[in-house]
Amino acid sequence: MTSEPLRPDDFLRLDERVALVTGAGQGVGARIARYLAASGARVVVNDYFADRAAEVAQSIVDAGGEAIALACDVSDFASVSSMLAQAEHELGPVSILVNNAGNAGARGTFDSMAIPFWESDPSDWQPFLDVNLTGVMNCCRAAMPAMVRGGHGRIITIVSDAGRVGEPSLPVYAAAKAGAAGFMRSIAKAGGRHLVTANCVSLSTIRDSDAAADPEKDARHLRDYTIRRFGTPDDAAGVVLLLASESGSWITGQTIPVNGGYSSAL
Repeated sequence: MTSEPLRPDDFLRLDERVALVTGAGQGVGARIARYLAASGARVVVNDYFADRAAEVAQSIVDAGGEAIALACDVSDFASVSSMLAQAEHELGPVSILVNNAGNAGARGTFDSMAIPFWESDPSDWQPFLDVNLTGVMNCCRAAMPAMVRGGHGRIITIVSDAGRVGEPSLPVYAAAKAGAAGFMRSIAKAGGRHLVTANCVSLSTIRDSDAAADPEKDARHLRDYTIRRFGTPDDAAGVVLLLASESGSWITGQTIPVNGGYSSAL
């Protein structure tokens, strides 16, 4: 008896699936969107800034993939719901959701946290909570009904090692990311019987290029990494693709560190 040889790439194919990647106008999100499109998914490229989303979507189309750009603020549930409805109208129901939008969104920066927490103002905390936690909840709430109806779903949320091990200069960001990971564990248990998986990918320092912003500071920072380089968007995107594919269908409720050994997990 003969059989067709196994082709590992076949198990990573996402043909006929519709994927939404939030915060995909640049960096890690853009790379994830391109990976999913290259594996056959029809991709909804979301970003707060319409021009950034459009540029990434066009690059996918130019490479032979299928993508549309839909801008919205993930911290606004009405806007998120409208985006999901438009995505379904144009491409079909979303069955892969990548919650990548993060940091402080368009309404704040890490600069607001560059002081001891006990000197911070509560008004500085909200953007981190709105984007990194409420935004994840908004997108899940809007996307999950179609996943449950269809009996298939993959939810992948990008979190941070700041939330796993603590970061003294970013306590509110760490709290929001840790909250998102806890939320994903609950969603995994609730969605499992509907064949909806929910996982997190926890990142440490990611660089878009090898250029060192401050070589001396970078050298000190890299002493904390077992693999002595910073991460790249490709490092994150490959793991997201695995979790989005059928090869990841028995992985749920997990937070997978992608961090060059910055921290370890059992």
